[in-house]
Amino acid sequence: MSLPATLRTADDQHDDVALRRIGGLFTPYRWQIAALVAVAAAQAAANVASPFLLREIIDRALPERSASLVSWLAGGMLVASAAGAVLGVVTTWLSNLVGQHVMHDLRVAVYTHLQRMSLRFFTRARAGELQSRIANDVGGVDNVVTNTASSIVQNVFAGTAVAIAALIMEWKLALICLVVIPAFLLFSLRLGKQRRGIARGRQRRLAGMTGLVEESLSVAGVLLTKTLGRQQDVVDRFAAESRELSDTEMRAAMSGKWILSSRRATLTMVPAIVYWIAGLALAHGAAPISIGTAVAFTSMLNRLVAPTTALQSIGVQVSTSLALFQRIFEVLDLPVDVTESPTARTLAEVRGDVTLEHVWFRYDADTDWTLRDIDLHVPAGTTTAIVGETGAGKTTLAYLLARLYDPDRGAVRLDGADLRELTTATVADAFGFVAQDTYLFHDTVAANLRFAAPGASDEELAAAARAAHIHDLLERLPEGYDTVVGARGYRFSGGERQRLAIARMLLRNPRVLVLDEATSALDNETERAVQAAIGELSVGRTTIAIAHRLSTVRHADQIVVLDRGQVVERGTHDELLASGGRYAVLAGALIR
Repeated sequence: MSLPATLRTADDQHDDVALRRIGGLFTPYRWQIAALVAVAAAQAAANVASPFLLREIIDRALPERSASLVSWLAGGMLVASAAGAVLGVVTTWLSNLVGQHVMHDLRVAVYTHLQRMSLRFFTRARAGELQSRIANDVGGVDNVVTNTASSIVQNVFAGTAVAIAALIMEWKLALICLVVIPAFLLFSLRLGKQRRGIARGRQRRLAGMTGLVEESLSVAGVLLTKTLGRQQDVVDRFAAESRELSDTEMRAAMSGKWILSSRRATLTMVPAIVYWIAGLALAHGAAPISIGTAVAFTSMLNRLVAPTTALQSIGVQVSTSLALFQRIFEVLDLPVDVTESPTARTLAEVRGDVTLEHVWFRYDADTDWTLRDIDLHVPAGTTTAIVGETGAGKTTLAYLLARLYDPDRGAVRLDGADLRELTTATVADAFGFVAQDTYLFHDTVAANLRFAAPGASDEELAAAARAAHIHDLLERLPEGYDTVVGARGYRFSGGERQRLAIARMLLRNPRVLVLDEATSALDNETERAVQAAIGELSVGRTTIAIAHRLSTVRHADQIVVLDRGQVVERGTHDELLASGGRYAVLAGALIR
């Protein structure tokens, strides 16, 4: 399944990402950044002190044969070097402190926003693509966010300090030598745009590979490929994805290498330029510069090579990372269609009275209605069974009850309150939902049960498991409730997984139970036992059961028959059989 169009990055999409939005990520840490700037400025000042001291040693201390002056000046150079080194460590610490905070905020923001998305979004998105957005895209900007801030501050201050110091020391030479810097910066901008396009392609291919790995190496994916004998086809697809990624990485590695190599060579030629200009001045009778000034000036300009090189590389990295930030912001900008109202309220006491008023729903605006004008009242404490052929809309109705979707028209009410007017926590606490497709985390049995009730004691876990008729099986396992269930719970059979899910729901202890064919994978004997447990739990609670088995619906207070998204019949089992309508036909096909 491909990703929704809202998550596709168009090639013609504008490259410029709002830099103020990226800068906004750092706003909460403005004081740490201010400290970083101050320390970087002090480090730059310390680093440019040495060439001035070196000039004094050559031009004054050595000609005067002054041991004390040489010692003081050399000592000053040692102190300046040590101070620069210490301040450099502090700068790195501050930068990583800010960067890791920003990375944490960004990861949590992306994950939190995805958690807020409705079920509609996840039915269209590839899980591997979403994982790629968090792991590859967010991870891809880690170095830029963590190290680039300090590098920019350090190198800007270092380069500025060197330029100012060079102008103070010998301004004519400085103007001639510094004129090459703007040309390098222009090269960086051009190279950055080229690499930005390559970065977009790289992330798309990484996402495609991650999606393929997630699908093909899951338990279900392995079962499918092995039983159909398609392992080699999957390997060939992976090899093709990997080959395209390797080609993209090669283009990224070689992009602009000639420009970068020329820049390094030019900057390292600066000392020769200085000596050449000084020699020409002396040969033509101009006022010569002192030996100390020439040596110190060369030393000073050598200190410009590192920050200039670093700033150009940073410019390329930042420009490239804009493509990643663009993909991250695409996720953060995804609209959330099931939201909590700012005026949402809680219910002091939940009775469990459920009503659907003229509910219409469809999954896409250009498709047919899945549910049409559903009117349904489930009194508190009663059991309602929903039956119908496949595709009638039964599971969709269950999704609306749990507010995994909102109706397009009409309202779903709990104790008279529209679910959209209640807090998310209130709805989640009120409705206990057990789906046909049971999901268990790759964790222990106890951890999976406590996911519904984090504070549940061992005794409560055992009681819920007994009610779901799974306790004895768990006790026989070597590690008991500490047994790891495996990926998606595949260590257990389908019936065992559903009994674990029912035990988890029993721990939740909601006022309204929504069972979406929760016993469909159970054998007759186990189903009878679990139905008895659910029957005991249902006393005084509202139960809405979607089922294919006659035994599941026979004793319901009311049975609602859906056909093509509409309610076509309702009544008790005996009433509907006597009427000889749609239910009577379905009852003959229900599995007993």
